[in-house]
Amino acid sequence: MKQLQRRSLLAGGGALTIAGLASPALAGAARDQNALYRTPYKYGRLVLGPTNEAGAFDEKLVDCPFVFSANDRFYLVYSGWDGTGYQTGIAESQDLVSWSKRRLILARQPGDPITSFNVNMATILRENDLFSPGRLVKVNGRYLGAWHAYPSPGYEEGPAVIGLAWSDDLVHWERTAPILYPQDGASWERGGLYKPYLIKVGDTYHLYYNAKEVTPGWPWREQTGLATSKDLKTWTRHTSNPLIRNGAPGAPDTQFASDPVVYKHGDRWVMFYFGLSTETKKAVELLAVGKSPGKFTKSSEVLINVGPKGAVDDLYAHKPSVIYHDGALYHFYCAVSGTGSKQVRGISVARSKPW
Repeated sequence: MKQLQRRSLLAGGGALTIAGLASPALAGAARDQNALYRTPYKYGRLVLGPTNEAGAFDEKLVDCPFVFSANDRFYLVYSGWDGTGYQTGIAESQDLVSWSKRRLILARQPGDPITSFNVNMATILRENDLFSPGRLVKVNGRYLGAWHAYPSPGYEEGPAVIGLAWSDDLVHWERTAPILYPQDGASWERGGLYKPYLIKVGDTYHLYYNAKEVTPGWPWREQTGLATSKDLKTWTRHTSNPLIRNGAPGAPDTQFASDPVVYKHGDRWVMFYFGLSTETKKAVELLAVGKSPGKFTKSSEVLINVGPKGAVDDLYAHKPSVIYHDGALYHFYCAVSGTGSKQVRGISVARSKPW
């Protein structure tokens, strides 16, 4: 398998700690504010990994978790990579740990100018409350998802676009034309659009996404923005984009501030996202909090750090999806370990109470 730059970002470098990010006073304030959002107890194993089955859509890699509940069970939507490109699968669970009934739900369409090689549905509209079962919310009686697609074969090759999809049963999806193109945005996003995350606030849809700048190759920077719409057709980029910008030297998100997911908690809006540090070459899970869904203040705390050498997440712990169940927050993330051809990419989980 070709070793490609965005997924092989990082070899070496030390783990980030709160003490290395801020003064003790600032770190203490962050700890107090973030107490309800911490999930320090790692499961320590992959809950979903590549099948290693020749010809399977998720043969080689599993990535980008999105977890929710519907029909009295839990579902995990994820992207699988078969060596050609991304496609979208789904798995089921009763306990958020044992996942089964994996199947393809959104496949590439050979010959299509948008999805010939890739299509990854990263989110389905769900209730906003962080401390909820993560139930889906229908629009005109149907489920509504958001996807992104890279135009070229390979691992995230070319400037990706974002679109919507509709379903009656969570298995069969009708994809619409793209709604956001990188070339219509500012310079920070013209290299391509990454993971969309869709919520509805009142009568307005909010679509968060990360994007990369235009560069001739690696390395590049990624930051997070927002577009809104009342009719799902006309989208307006937020005037403060990018909402989550790369941090200053020494911060955990100096190169990437990516893959946002946004929830409501009381009068707060809580964004989980991941950062990549140019110094440590590690990707870790981070947090930003705001009084509105269009303005967030980043915390200095690392919510989920990489593990020690040999752990399932000794390279990256990134790409969040969070759900509440049985008195605990479950924080799913993409865990990457190993190097070169022995690198393993799958999905793991941490939660707010011990296992």
